[in-house]
Amino acid sequence: MSGAAVSAAGAPEARPAAHSWREAPIQYGTALLTLVLVAAPLLPVLYQSVVDRPLYDAGKELTLANFARLASTEGFGLVLWNTFVFSALTTVIAQVLGTLAAVLFGRTDMPAARVLGELFLWPIYLSALVLSFGWYTVYGPSGYLTMLWNSVFEAPFWDLYTLPGMAAIAGVSLAPVAYIYCMSSATITDPSLEEAARVSGAGTFRTLWRITLPLLMPAIAYSAVLNFTVALELLAIPLVFGEPAGITVLTTFLYTQGVAGVRPDHGLAATAAALMLAVVCFLVWLQGRLLGNTRRFVTLGGKATRPRPFRLGRLRWPLFILCALYIAATVVAPIGVLVIRAFTSFLSPMVPLLEVLSLENFTRLFEEPIYARAVWNSFIVSAVGGALATALIAMIAVIVHRSEFRFREPLHYVALFPRAVPGVVAGVGFFYAIALMPGLGEIRNTIWILVIAFTMRYIPTGFGAVAPMLMQVSPDLDRAARVQGADWWTTCRRIILPLMRPALVACYTILFISFFKEYTTAIFLFAPGSEVIGTALLHLWIQGEAGLVAALAAIQVGVIAVCVAAARAVFGVRLHG
Repeated sequence: MSGAAVSAAGAPEARPAAHSWREAPIQYGTALLTLVLVAAPLLPVLYQSVVDRPLYDAGKELTLANFARLASTEGFGLVLWNTFVFSALTTVIAQVLGTLAAVLFGRTDMPAARVLGELFLWPIYLSALVLSFGWYTVYGPSGYLTMLWNSVFEAPFWDLYTLPGMAAIAGVSLAPVAYIYCMSSATITDPSLEEAARVSGAGTFRTLWRITLPLLMPAIAYSAVLNFTVALELLAIPLVFGEPAGITVLTTFLYTQGVAGVRPDHGLAATAAALMLAVVCFLVWLQGRLLGNTRRFVTLGGKATRPRPFRLGRLRWPLFILCALYIAATVVAPIGVLVIRAFTSFLSPMVPLLEVLSLENFTRLFEEPIYARAVWNSFIVSAVGGALATALIAMIAVIVHRSEFRFREPLHYVALFPRAVPGVVAGVGFFYAIALMPGLGEIRNTIWILVIAFTMRYIPTGFGAVAPMLMQVSPDLDRAARVQGADWWTTCRRIILPLMRPALVACYTILFISFFKEYTTAIFLFAPGSEVIGTALLHLWIQGEAGLVAALAAIQVGVIAVCVAAARAVFGVRLHG
């Protein structure tokens, strides 16, 4: 009988799912590439920490002497204490600000809450390096508002060159993380609990304190661990404000021992990096435990509706003014004054702005080949690297969630592991990997080593943008294609990946911005010819070129602002969650 096979009941028999020769090479190749990317910076760091000389020297011997030297290094105990205090203060500030913002902007009838919430998020889009320069331009010893304050009063009450001062800057920059987590939780709270409190006679603030805030505890706890982890990894703020005051934390210790010293001590740097990696791995594990133990706080049922906003009454406008002043002081002023500084030859409250407006900073910037090349390199790394990373992440996602690959669970774990790899550790690790593996010498002084390192760092970020949408695509589409004889790769290429296009656009946009603002990994890897904006900013800062720093930072701010606006207006993509 010709044509399709017929079953005993007369219905066409379903063809078995097709398996082609392409399936195994694609899946194993993607898994191997991901494993190499993640392991490449980690194994050399661990190896360097247990040998007695740099990796590029012959005659290395295994030893634990580096750990003993690190423990006995003069002042290292103070470095650890500074690191803990800075991270703890940063976390407290970030959690308080982020939680209050989530409640006020997400759960009350405050005027312009949506606009204030969007402005509150802006520090998350910019690199900590640019934010540090912005705060210095406004609140530093010769900052615009500092000089204005000094002209009216005595010495200002703020001092950024202290651990609390550094933590204030870092806390403001990380508060959007707590805001995002708490906002998501606050907007889906079961309204029946709050309504019951109101019926029982509880007022607005009593209901917030006794009902709403306790229900936010999982989000607060999870984001607190995340913010503490990020604070441990921060380099720019301690480098700009801590080092001049003699305050050293673990990241600046790594920087000075790893690349900035006259004779870098690779043994100490690798051992400190291994210590930081172990601490961050523990914190990432703790995040997972916290996220897995939050079911007792779940209140949203199938019939729940959006909670009714709390009425602030007479406090509505005073709280709006207070929030607007906060946004102006911590977001608008640092970013705005930094951009204005880029268009002036000198910025002072004693001199009218119109008299000092100039494009001289940009002219000087692009007259120097190194800085023009840094801008161009940043675009290439972000555009090309973001595309390559998006393609890799898309492959990882479809293998993990839409295949029968036997190692898909280990691949999922490996893909998410870079969450536990701080940027400074990744930079140090790739630096050692180049020294250890002769085959990498060809890309040592090119931007492609930056593309590789940035891709490794941001695999979890991109995966988080792609996986949720992929899991919403019905598996019935895969089964229908396979029944019709399509193999796994054809099903992914023709059906799954096209349906993922919005998520892939979001992934690419997020990676472009992340690559464009990345600096911590790059400072350990760049060489003449492979500079990017972050490394050029540090170089100019060390030289004391405030105007050129502002001009280069303004370029980064402008590009990221355009990307964020385009992602929202054209593609409808939200980049923060």
